[in-house]
Amino acid sequence: MTRKEAVLALEDGKVFRGLSFGAEGEAYGEVVFNTSMTGYQEILTDPSYKGQLVAMTYPLIGNYGVNTEDVESSRPFVEGFIVKEASRIRSNWRSTEDLGAYLSRNKVVGIEGIDTRALTKHLREEGAKKGVISTADLDEQSLVKKAKASPGLDGRDLIKEVMCRQAWDWNKGEGLPYRVVAVDSGIKHNILRSLEARGCHVRVVPATATPDEVLAWNPDGFFLSNGPGDPAALPYIVNTARALLGKLPIFGICLGHQILGQAFGGKTFKLKFGHHGGNQPVIDVRTKAVNITSQNHGYAVDVDSIPGREVQLTHVNLNDNTCEGMEHRTLPVFSVQYHPEAAPGPHDAAHHFDHFIDLIKKHKK
Repeated sequence: MTRKEAVLALEDGKVFRGLSFGAEGEAYGEVVFNTSMTGYQEILTDPSYKGQLVAMTYPLIGNYGVNTEDVESSRPFVEGFIVKEASRIRSNWRSTEDLGAYLSRNKVVGIEGIDTRALTKHLREEGAKKGVISTADLDEQSLVKKAKASPGLDGRDLIKEVMCRQAWDWNKGEGLPYRVVAVDSGIKHNILRSLEARGCHVRVVPATATPDEVLAWNPDGFFLSNGPGDPAALPYIVNTARALLGKLPIFGICLGHQILGQAFGGKTFKLKFGHHGGNQPVIDVRTKAVNITSQNHGYAVDVDSIPGREVQLTHVNLNDNTCEGMEHRTLPVFSVQYHPEAAPGPHDAAHHFDHFIDLIKKHKK
């Protein structure tokens, strides 16, 4: 059987030729690499990857197939998928579908057979690039032009393309002691599971929800979720978070961390190639404890831009010394840049959910 060709072209003229797997067509986005060895289904269905073409650095992807349980949202949100080798054999008792068939069914364009080591090295040296994967147009010059003309992520609000349209309850809440409103900027299911496991009745609201709409549910806590795109393009969420400071315990993860950084008066900036993977070392500057964390973000908080001394830096990335956590000195508000709910792992940082519950308990008293 003859395999269909596919081409990945970057805006700077770098081109990789390979073979198609998954859906056919063209897909545009910012090209980033993910260093996780497992969890490709969770990565595919993480709404934070909206607007991105994801390259996996682990060479063999798809060997345990996909299933109906390990999704982190309603469908895949990556724009395209890039691997060295897509396994033709799936071996796992929970597997219900082949990865290639799953991508095809969900209209995700994929490319395999390229040198992902060379691509990763190029992105590390030159930074994340806009790109295009195509099985229709194989002309390299044409594709480079298309990559250059694509929108990228800077200045883009992608939240409204991934959030829910109206408020809904994750669980029934019967017998659960705490009520938490979670902003859906692209929220992952395992965040909701983690809150539920700690006794929270969770109401999920769109990212456009106003402070009055949040408070009308009479919650005990407020959660700001992960999500895609440029955090500086989201003033409406920043304004909501700022209005709720001091009124409720607040916990922010990933994009939620960046939103709080702006609500505190600070700024965000774009990282060279971002942090994407399940092996990012983070140190708690207070205790010197180091956690291995799961991360997926291309922007960071400039903690030094936050005015005053009311917000303290709590966590730092040991690879590049960027801010990975903050906490307000007097208000029950904190955030981390990484994913303590990490699915499939690691689980070093799950204790942050316990800290959120402790803040809720103290606030209720």
